Amino acid sequence: MSAMTWTIAPEPVDSAVAAALWRAYYTEVSDRWYLRYAGHRTDPVELEREIAAVSGAELTPPTGQLLVVRYDGEPAGCVGVRLLDPVTAELTRVFVHENRRGRGGAPLLVTAAEQAARGLGATRMILDTRGDLVEARALYARLGYTETERHNDDRYAEHWFRKDLTPGEGLGVNEVVR
Repeated sequence: MSAMTWTIAPEPVDSAVAAALWRAYYTEVSDRWYLRYAGHRTDPVELEREIAAVSGAELTPPTGQLLVVRYDGEPAGCVGVRLLDPVTAELTRVFVHENRRGRGGAPLLVTAAEQAARGLGATRMILDTRGDLVEARALYARLGYTETERHNDDRYAEHWFRKDLTPGEGLGVNEVVR
């Protein structure tokens, strides 16, 4: 039996891989919200409208980056980083397909995003998340993020985190883990 391999690399935001991962991410977080508060999944028309409304242009160089993680060569998740100011980067779109969770992909993605943020000149990373995304909050805490005061007006955000990005070792973009 051979070991499965994680690889992480930059991905153009307009690629078919990025579009499929964005759709999977948005469908999951939207459905979780609607099931929690309204008792039904996202209306398909609303889902299509919202997916189309977010191009991901903020995740392109020189001020952003979209990274895709592949598990044994297959796209398994993504993460985005964008500069908000010369020293502050935002972590966004952290997602691993459900059938690949629990295998270490999410920590690798976040670590690679931190490296990408450092490469953009950031010395701190911030993010927001919802209360029902308990797995995400646990991941961020485990990786050294601390809950902090509100830093945006996103209507769905309920928790805000930050982490100082001091120089350090970590999985970089285009590296492989077995």
